[in-house]
Amino acid sequence: MSNFFDHFKRLILGIALIAGAAGILLWSDLGARIGAKSDSTTKRIAIVQHASQPIMEDGYAGIIESLKTRGYTDGQNISIKRFNAEQDIGTANSIAKEATSGSYDMVISMTTVSLQTIASANKTGRKVDHVYGFVSNPPGAGVGIDPKDLSIHPPYMAGYGTMQPIKEAFELIKKMNPSLTKLGLVWNSAEANSVSQTNFARKVAPTLGITLMEANAENSTAVSDAAASLVSRGVEAIWISGDVTVLVAADAVIDAARRGRIPVITVIPPSVKKGALLDIGGNYTMVGRAMGMRAADVLDGRRPSDFRAEFYEPKTLTLNKKALVGLKGTWSIPADIEARASLIIDETGEHKIKQPEQLPADATKPETWKVAAAKSPAAQPATTKEGSK
Repeated sequence: MSNFFDHFKRLILGIALIAGAAGILLWSDLGARIGAKSDSTTKRIAIVQHASQPIMEDGYAGIIESLKTRGYTDGQNISIKRFNAEQDIGTANSIAKEATSGSYDMVISMTTVSLQTIASANKTGRKVDHVYGFVSNPPGAGVGIDPKDLSIHPPYMAGYGTMQPIKEAFELIKKMNPSLTKLGLVWNSAEANSVSQTNFARKVAPTLGITLMEANAENSTAVSDAAASLVSRGVEAIWISGDVTVLVAADAVIDAARRGRIPVITVIPPSVKKGALLDIGGNYTMVGRAMGMRAADVLDGRRPSDFRAEFYEPKTLTLNKKALVGLKGTWSIPADIEARASLIIDETGEHKIKQPEQLPADATKPETWKVAAAKSPAAQPATTKEGSK
């Protein structure tokens, strides 16, 4: 019997010690739990991108700037977590699942793939407000945006399409070398945005006397060989579109072109810093600012369904005179093209930068942000199977 009471007393003592330890832990965590409760009004925002690129940094900075201008500061009344899938689709799907699980009040996505993965994950359960950008052709991304009526889209989704100025880019390089007839393109047919741009380029090139010669690269490691194959086929220049797979490996394209003594032109500035001859494309700091303004609209209480799927296409032109050295053929930069450039790298490698665009003084008013009407190449649905993914 005495053994029974001894065991019982030890049991009671153990329970008391456990209870005491639990009480101490709860007390020590009380401040944190009270802080969390008092911080319940903080809006949680996930910012998602598919790959690392300089334009993503520009866009992110623009988003943060506009949010702050509108009164939303990370660490104060909003909490921002940034995600990057680094081109891995499995990681992208996992990020999308987490971002739409209910842990966040809003998701801001950059790139077409991020738009697609977030939209797919956001179809089920609690619908999270979703602001998107850095997308060439939102209606062609297969996320429920009607290409004929851009006011029809998922009610929890709002954002901007930014179609690259392909026709203008081709016109500019034709001015820089009027004898140009063969233009190379490396692209990934699995990217909906790349499909849209390639389809449009196929229509534009013949009107300027240009034959578009293509090479496919299903991943970034295949880009170098694809670019080299174009050089061996006799292209006179290589164009880099808004294809994320190729942009991540832009250095490999520029290296292949340099060996072939031909220039590279792009529609994603500022690739001239890597050695391209000309870039004309979106000012993605400004696109990011517009996205931040739209996100602030939603944080202010407006619904994403209040807005059409807009197109916002601010442009910037950059040039690299140093890239002219050693080229085959007759290449030059006409004075009128040079006068338009916001960045010029001269023959010595020196950068000449014009005053960058500033946020409007009345930017706290959303109506000051003017966007393009629906009539844009990007508003047309993609005509290939990949474009409907």
